[in-house]
Amino acid sequence: MNLFDIKEIVIEVLGYQISYVELIGTSFGLLSVYYATKANILTWATGIINEIFLFILFFQVQLYADMLLQVYFMIITIYGWYSWKKNTVENTISNLKLRIKLLLVLSIVIFTLLFGFLFHNIHLYLPTYFKVPAAYPFIDSIVMVSSIVATALLAKKKIENWYLWIVIDVTCVVLYAIKGIYFLSLEYLFFIVLACYGLYNWEKQLLHG
Repeated sequence: MNLFDIKEIVIEVLGYQISYVELIGTSFGLLSVYYATKANILTWATGIINEIFLFILFFQVQLYADMLLQVYFMIITIYGWYSWKKNTVENTISNLKLRIKLLLVLSIVIFTLLFGFLFHNIHLYLPTYFKVPAAYPFIDSIVMVSSIVATALLAKKKIENWYLWIVIDVTCVVLYAIKGIYFLSLEYLFFIVLACYGLYNWEKQLLHG
């Protein structure tokens, strides 16, 4: 049995076959987001397992931007884990200034276009490693770039991370459904609910200090 092969099926639900790699990745992803809504440090530990399995899954379904995103997640997870362990004033929930918000939006647009072009042609640049053209490279790229920003904001305990996650999650529901990763798409429906709850919970903590 190979836990990392999408052809290794653990269960079939309503005709959809769920692989071990998809089940493990999505399960720990749900745990990670749940802990994040509670501002619980366990979000980072569970996130590591999620990132490893999704890296492998996305490679096998040609979502290369999402695949490389997991590498960044692993790095920021280590940083976030370290940052949250510090009990300092800087480690409390806070808002971004308007100027920073506008800069982040502009950055997301620019880097989405750059990475979208890169992944659109990556099978030409690196045919040895990427034999199949990327699927939906620009949509995949906006998910990747936005997720990079959202995770950094989460590590810094900036409440705006939840607004960004809601947009990302809605996009992923559609993208993964189109790619036929239905279990993962369903997970992102739950992520939308959790992100809304996380926003509510963090706003409440921010209001009451």
